[in-house]
Amino acid sequence: MTVVRFQRVAGNTDLAVPAYATPGAAGLDLRAFLPDGPLVLELNRVHLVPTGFRVELPAGTEMQIRARSGLALKHGIILPNAPGTVDEDYRGEVMVGLMNLGQAPFAIAHGERIAQAVIADVRRVTIEEAATLSDTARGAGGFGSTGRE
Repeated sequence: MTVVRFQRVAGNTDLAVPAYATPGAAGLDLRAFLPDGPLVLELNRVHLVPTGFRVELPAGTEMQIRARSGLALKHGIILPNAPGTVDEDYRGEVMVGLMNLGQAPFAIAHGERIAQAVIADVRRVTIEEAATLSDTARGAGGFGSTGRE
């Protein structure tokens, strides 16, 4: 089993360590660390929300930060850089960028689940500059070039 280590930031004495909500969950729940009170997410603005934890990931992995579907569908709260990536060598506090595309300002409370973290393997590659690339049947039509199905 892969071990991911979480460390509380100063002042975080009450938030639970990120955890899976159910045995079949793919993502760990990340919660808002807002000990001074709720944060109001204003419309059409990106807000950086602290989680109260730092992380140590195993070599060869990343933490992908993903939206919670309920916040997105019910309130228009998205991650504008989804999925966000936390690199294996990052040791600062995990932060989540949230954007409110809903109809009204939305308050996030201390301890509220704001995102999911999925731990994924990372494949490192060797980069090679090429004068030409191989041809494929797909070509270079761009976005939407294979039609709508």
